[in-house]
Amino acid sequence: MADPKPRLEPLPQVGEAARFLAANPDIEIVELLLPDTNGVFRGKWVPVGHLEGLFRDGLALAKSVFALDAWGGDVVATGLYHETGDRDGICRPVPGSLRRVPWTARPTAQVMLRMDDEDGSPFFADPRTVLASAVDRLAARGFRPVVAFELEFYLFDDTRPSEVRRGGAPLPVIEGLGPDRTNIYSVSDLRAYGDLFAEIEQAAQAFDVPTDTIISEAAPGQFEINLVHVGDPFAAADQALLLRRIIRQVARRRGLRASFMAKPFADRAGNGMHAHVSLVDGDGRNVFGQRPDGETLLRRAVAGLLDTMHAATLMLVSSYNGFRRLNGAYSPSKALWAENNRYVAVRLPRGSGPARRLEHRVAGADANPQLVLAAILAGIERGLAADLPLPAPVDGDVKAVATEPLPPSMRHALERFERSDWVAEAFGARWRDFYAEIKRQELAGFESYVSPLEYETYL
Repeated sequence: MADPKPRLEPLPQVGEAARFLAANPDIEIVELLLPDTNGVFRGKWVPVGHLEGLFRDGLALAKSVFALDAWGGDVVATGLYHETGDRDGICRPVPGSLRRVPWTARPTAQVMLRMDDEDGSPFFADPRTVLASAVDRLAARGFRPVVAFELEFYLFDDTRPSEVRRGGAPLPVIEGLGPDRTNIYSVSDLRAYGDLFAEIEQAAQAFDVPTDTIISEAAPGQFEINLVHVGDPFAAADQALLLRRIIRQVARRRGLRASFMAKPFADRAGNGMHAHVSLVDGDGRNVFGQRPDGETLLRRAVAGLLDTMHAATLMLVSSYNGFRRLNGAYSPSKALWAENNRYVAVRLPRGSGPARRLEHRVAGADANPQLVLAAILAGIERGLAADLPLPAPVDGDVKAVATEPLPPSMRHALERFERSDWVAEAFGARWRDFYAEIKRQELAGFESYVSPLEYETYL
């Protein structure tokens, strides 16, 4: 296990719960939300009378909550079950996350949790702890990340009868126009679901999730919601997790299904999770926007990201399905960079001074934002720490650039990840092996499944 990390976030205060209860005396139940390794919320419902005790003493919960695969099954090979007696850790509220839930008929609150080990140190398997290790390294260099996520998703109509579904695939709420069935940046498509997006924005405000622009994306029924840049990387990851929850819940209320599946259709655009990142110094100045040294630091950061991208792919593309997305037009399959080019893995958008930043475009929308950001920040720190070679920026079509592609499948990504000394150094060998076991079990599950196409072809 890596050395214990300092706690960068404040401890929860009982006064926060008391103030909330005074302002919301009708609350009856509280949802406790702990993001697992795959970014799925686990936890409990507790009566409101337990809330102040939660803030004071924490909540005992099995450490193995992080050792679950994509189906919620136990990954026994992680060593958190029989070998330890499936011991409890102590979950504590994330300060500022206690909020009223706007979509329930019963008066309900929710609060996000993180887990400590029995000795009070952050538990190694909590993705929040993994993110903290990367944030700590940048803090030691005097830098704090400023981050904004962009999330793409599809809206599907769950009210349509199953017999109209094509080959088991869901039907988007909008069928699109023309032979390519696209209508990108369509304002009319946004207007068609304007009430839904208004409700999403209202719920996001209730949870202090600052949404920015909303656009109609490259496939019918596909949309993107952007988040505002924030100077707290933990908050940025939490906001992305909460935004997915908000979109799903609001869509469900309207008979729709919102999906962040990375590649629902082989012939249509996939769903990505883009991260915009800059670094500020102790005075709050964007160091990438300070000339001339800022451009040097920015390019070193890019070099670090490219150097670590193959090893980190399993953190960025964490689902079996996600690797299908990496061959799409706007889904980079090579570790390349450029100025103002949406086909590369690391893009430098137009902007100068305080707006100077990088955009990381590899992650799937179904990945855990905490682990995605951990991989990105650790890659940036790697570039700042070492004088790494930086290839020339792409000028033109990325297909013409001869370079090793990113791992094309979960198996290839797993092999690169678990033999990476950089991953072990950045996040601890214990966590590297732990995460690899989860993905190995998921891989075995998918590879052992006999698909309908095989029956159709060989039966």
